[in-house]
Amino acid sequence: MVKLLSVFTILFVVILLPANSFAQQWTSEQRDVWAGEIKIWDALQSGNSDAFMSYMDDSYVDWDYRSTVPENKSNTSKWMGNYLKNNSIILYTITPFTIWVKGDFAYVHYFYSELDKNIVSGKEEQSGGNWTDILMKKDGKWVLIGDHGGRIPTK
Repeated sequence: MVKLLSVFTILFVVILLPANSFAQQWTSEQRDVWAGEIKIWDALQSGNSDAFMSYMDDSYVDWDYRSTVPENKSNTSKWMGNYLKNNSIILYTITPFTIWVKGDFAYVHYFYSELDKNIVSGKEEQSGGNWTDILMKKDGKWVLIGDHGGRIPTK
């Protein structure tokens, strides 16, 4: 019953909330930031750790819900390299809630849902969660300088 309720909740968020979220009118700056977020997620889905890490400034600091302390870019690279070596992201959806932009800086609050496949076992797992990404425009490209969030545990 809990799994069924979890599936319905994720479906509600993935199907119904995007219609409400996108009903608002984003400015061209907000759309530009969101396009940058999609590029970051596409790089992650590609499975190429270097491509994904290229969207992180050297000053980047991550604080995933599962971490007791924030992680710098070097440590995040180790974790992501291991994750992508053993897993593939089959598909993902991201839904923005807030996109704030001021010059070359922005933050985005959003919900994500993804379907991962463990390469060794072949097992697929769906998960979702919340992220707040802090971005800086550098050489015409939105890069992460910080984030906080992660997977919402299922019970």
